[in-house]
Amino acid sequence: MTDNYAKIAQDNLNQLYKNLPENLAENLAAKQDGDRFIFPAFGETCKIAPNGISLGNKNRSSVFDILISLYALNAIPDNCALLPFKSFKEFDGGMPYVGAFTTHTEQPLVPHVEKIKAGLDRIKETLNGEAAPTDIGGDFSVVVYPLPKIALCYIFYEPDEDFPASVTCLFSNNARLFLPVDGLADVGEYTSKNILELIG
Repeated sequence: MTDNYAKIAQDNLNQLYKNLPENLAENLAAKQDGDRFIFPAFGETCKIAPNGISLGNKNRSSVFDILISLYALNAIPDNCALLPFKSFKEFDGGMPYVGAFTTHTEQPLVPHVEKIKAGLDRIKETLNGEAAPTDIGGDFSVVVYPLPKIALCYIFYEPDEDFPASVTCLFSNNARLFLPVDGLADVGEYTSKNILELIG
């Protein structure tokens, strides 16, 4: 399956470089170095080149290559419009993926809410994060950027005598412009995995 993912990503790159947009670097929010495009993604330095995508120095799932190649194929001049945040189910076509989004993006973080709170500074630093708007709710929250034009707002509720811990993940308002909806679901899942890696 991983080889198949890698093939899909390379096919996407072939399509991209066959007719490379003149303003691709600006549309990606990237720096251009010859035929390479460099920008932060999922807490690492990402480099797109005709023959592949590198993400940091680790061997990572080819799912990242697919997401990044799709981000490049969907690159447009629009900037990230953060507010108002949208829940995943609000995106057209998102309903079939809502259950999986909850299972793979939000629920895995629930047992680790306290460790996430303690590790917020590292999470912000690594994922180009910032404080969420003060009116966002929750016991604490954070906005992170797994891709330059796509932001996720995580809202955390700590456990108390009446309620267990819970986590809600929202998207920047126009995230759907930059990826298809199933890609956004994967961005949520792999960003949550990043967060779990960061808190050890």
